[in-house]
Amino acid sequence: VGRGGSGRGSRPISFVANTFGGTVTWSPDGKYILFETAQRTELAQIARIDLVPRTPKFREDQFRDLFNEEVPKTLPTVTVTPASRKPATRDSSTAVVLGDTAKTMGKSGTSIVFDGIRQRLSVLPMGVDADDHVISKDGKTLLLIATVAGQQNLYTYSLDELAREQPVARQLTSTSGSKSDAQFSPDGKDVYYLEQGRIQTVALDKREPKPIAVLAEMDVDFATEKVQVFKQAWEVQNKGFYDPTFHGTDWKAVKAEYEPLAAGARTPDELRRLLSLMVGELNASHSGVSGPPGSAPITTGRLGLRFDRAEYERSGKLKITEVVTLSPAALTGTIKPGDYLLAVDGTTVDAQTNLDQLLDNKISKRVALSVASSPDGTAREITVRPVNLATEKGLLYKQWVQQQRDYVTKVSNGRLGYVHMFDMSAESLAQLYVDLDAENHAREGVVVDVRNNNGGFVNAYALDVFARKSYLTLTPRGLPAAPARTQLGQRALETPTILVTNQHSLSDAEDFSEGYRTLKLGKIVGEPTGGWIIYTSSVPLIDGSNLRLPFIKVTDNTGRDMELNPRPVDVAVSRPIGESYTDQNVQMDVAVKELVKQLDDAKKLMTGK
Repeated sequence: VGRGGSGRGSRPISFVANTFGGTVTWSPDGKYILFETAQRTELAQIARIDLVPRTPKFREDQFRDLFNEEVPKTLPTVTVTPASRKPATRDSSTAVVLGDTAKTMGKSGTSIVFDGIRQRLSVLPMGVDADDHVISKDGKTLLLIATVAGQQNLYTYSLDELAREQPVARQLTSTSGSKSDAQFSPDGKDVYYLEQGRIQTVALDKREPKPIAVLAEMDVDFATEKVQVFKQAWEVQNKGFYDPTFHGTDWKAVKAEYEPLAAGARTPDELRRLLSLMVGELNASHSGVSGPPGSAPITTGRLGLRFDRAEYERSGKLKITEVVTLSPAALTGTIKPGDYLLAVDGTTVDAQTNLDQLLDNKISKRVALSVASSPDGTAREITVRPVNLATEKGLLYKQWVQQQRDYVTKVSNGRLGYVHMFDMSAESLAQLYVDLDAENHAREGVVVDVRNNNGGFVNAYALDVFARKSYLTLTPRGLPAAPARTQLGQRALETPTILVTNQHSLSDAEDFSEGYRTLKLGKIVGEPTGGWIIYTSSVPLIDGSNLRLPFIKVTDNTGRDMELNPRPVDVAVSRPIGESYTDQNVQMDVAVKELVKQLDDAKKLMTGK
């Protein structure tokens, strides 16, 4: 809160340690503010700070107020009155008068009382992930844009202290599009907002969203626009790139080289290609320029089948070599490796048939497959419901993880468990919690695998799971003893681990590797990571393109820049070319051997044998 005036500074009114914040909103009477506060993997909450100690309100006063003269109200400003207009206080340095509010409300104005303000922060118990908010003009309703279960919608929350019911977040819309710029109508009965770039309105009482027909046309002069886009892209890096020396690159010389090339670009895609080449001169990871979102969805259905390439090239027949676990084909229970796919919905499959074309627009629809045990065998009709590409990829990944888990169990004679993190997203962190199940807790140790993990932001949370040490054991009567952390509801493994990385372990997976080493959690096996270790943000350009801007430097505990410096391993093991076509798993073999040796050495140290 700025106090204004010559020689005056500012004073904090919030003291939360959360990393992320959002919109700050003044109440209509100027007596409190609301703002969004969050950590990455937690719900964004709405915090309230009372600028003056809150006094109780009573319903009995509502009847008396009916006879008071109505005074127009406006939003307060942070303009501070001259010192001569400040009311006398116990400590004049602890209050600021909102002068404009005093004028418009015809009252003495709101004085910010700094004494004890730290204790006057509260969090509204809404239970939704708040993205944005606005307060109605009468101060009784809070309008939220919030996310629940991955879907963004509008909600209302009562701020009326005299309401007869406890306030809860009430859903106002139930559509799937992203929403923004919500605001109340002048009479406060309707809400206007943008959904997927289109103007929508919804009445608070009916809660039925309706589109507002708005038609606009825009002519873009690409010859002029491309010059401005180039200047913007260059300037964004010039002012925001994390390294003021630009990795040793003469950034002004780069501009002189690429500016005439960009001026000669004939299409937006060609311009973006040139901008990416320009950004590439900085030799930084996570960089590049991409086009506006909105690519057409892939509509081809997927069956979860893999075929013998050699057989197809020789005879034009589709011999099934693999049925992906839990895929549409697997759920039938009758399609097996070695079978042949002869037809789809009555269309014969041969060397001239495009299988993808036969499955186009078939996602979640009934499809009849003709399958036989040989190319000339008797066909049997099997009904399936194809899934989309993302679902099939997810099933392939789950199958691969299970294969790795089974392999570790086998070669360790059941002593070790296994977990893999697909990336460092909140979803993968939640999956890690699931995968560290009772079976893994029962093992002597666990192999932690972050190969091919392309990063995210949850490395600190994941590391906590493996770094937490045992300190108590709880034993309910008649039940087995268990570590206190798990019994008390905290995620913790509390057994020895070993980490496996490769050159495709990137970004936050590398931060995880560095933390694993620094905290001395165990050995690291495999290949050094990729060296893509930097924090970036997405900057929109005026033509709708997006530029990735590296803006935060990441260093290890010695102060060394981690960007372009892969995280090393303790035991180097390269995966042989073609290993996936064999029964070998060299990196897992070494990881298991090293962790088992560690466990055996610890036992010998304890027993003296």
